[in-house]
Amino acid sequence: MVNIIDRRRNPKGKSLANRQRFLRRAKRQVLDAVNEASSKRKVADVAGGEQITIPTDGLHEPTFRKSADSGVREHVLPGNKEYVVGDTIPRPEEGSGGGSREGSPSGEGEDEFTFALSRDEFLDLFFEGLELPDLVKRQVKRSDQYTLQRAGFSVSGSPSSLNVERTMRNSLSRRIALQRPKGEELRELDEEIDRLERSGAEPERLRELIELRRSKRERTRSIPYIDPVDIRHNRYEQVRQPASQAVMFCLMDVSGSMTEEMKDLAKRFFMLLYLFLERRYRYVDLVFIRHTHIAQEVDEDTFFYSRETGGTLVSPALEMMREIVEARYPVGDWNIYGAQASDGDNTPADNPATTRLMQRSILPLCQYFAYIEVGSGQAVHLTSDLWRAYERLAEGESPLAMRRVRTRSDIFPVFRDLFTPAELKA
Repeated sequence: MVNIIDRRRNPKGKSLANRQRFLRRAKRQVLDAVNEASSKRKVADVAGGEQITIPTDGLHEPTFRKSADSGVREHVLPGNKEYVVGDTIPRPEEGSGGGSREGSPSGEGEDEFTFALSRDEFLDLFFEGLELPDLVKRQVKRSDQYTLQRAGFSVSGSPSSLNVERTMRNSLSRRIALQRPKGEELRELDEEIDRLERSGAEPERLRELIELRRSKRERTRSIPYIDPVDIRHNRYEQVRQPASQAVMFCLMDVSGSMTEEMKDLAKRFFMLLYLFLERRYRYVDLVFIRHTHIAQEVDEDTFFYSRETGGTLVSPALEMMREIVEARYPVGDWNIYGAQASDGDNTPADNPATTRLMQRSILPLCQYFAYIEVGSGQAVHLTSDLWRAYERLAEGESPLAMRRVRTRSDIFPVFRDLFTPAELKA
């Protein structure tokens, strides 16, 4: 194990505060680049790393420069034939600047800064600040989550865990107990011997002092300043912590009314949700339910890649979710969440049953339920029957959240809006 201590001072003219501001600014640009890259990726590639490019003008670190002049300055710019002191110069019209995106005539320039993010770095930035809403600790069946807690001191450990204060206290106590000569005593003795040697007086006293110095130095060498018995390390022990268990129900409409473009939008949303839960939480069960006129609990591969289709009924999916909760996920032990993606098309005769199930069974069980309505760009101003039914249920303190997704670029902003804590939004 290698421990590196960087004792270099801040570069000239660049304070620590400036460096922190620069890092925060660069991180914002990296986050923007990550968000932009995410809208262009395939579903299967979301979990990979990414080549990120940020403009070079965002990489310059601010510095302080001492100016020869200070205060208010007046100067004359050559070529001015229109303005006098006190005139207001109008703002240039948009697009009238003299800049150009072409290369310079001399062939010189500076490329944008490009670097690679690993899978872990990409996902950390991708899901930064997101969390499951209203997650509470309930009774748990599995409790093998641990955290480190201080538990006194140990005589052995890694160099990084060395407790300097306790080590020096032990060293001082041992040196006092063993009467190790102090440095001041030896210096005073050397000065007295030097004075007697120069004066030539008191030869007997001089021999006594020389012998005393020899014995004190031998004692100093035999009693080290810091002995291995003095060293103490911080000791930590693992403490079992109760883990918050949660289950996420993913309900996706795959009926005939869902076009391939709509299914792709729904799959992209659920892929983000899957990666988010896998990355941020240890104990989250995922239940995948596909529905046409019938509902089926399926595995992950079938949920994302099966091509089966059929008629449209929403209530069977909600009924299956209720049955699974009753059979496998007691409300007192689990945090229950739901996410539903649909084009909003439902058989009119099924709307009352759907509303009744949502109002009486699903929403009372859930900590949070997100409804995503996918559709083509031409249907932006149209409101589906399912949307109107859910809109009435979302009033008040309901855990139901509703969003629309029309294009791929809408997916990540909607996802972030759904799972960003309210305090961060404020």
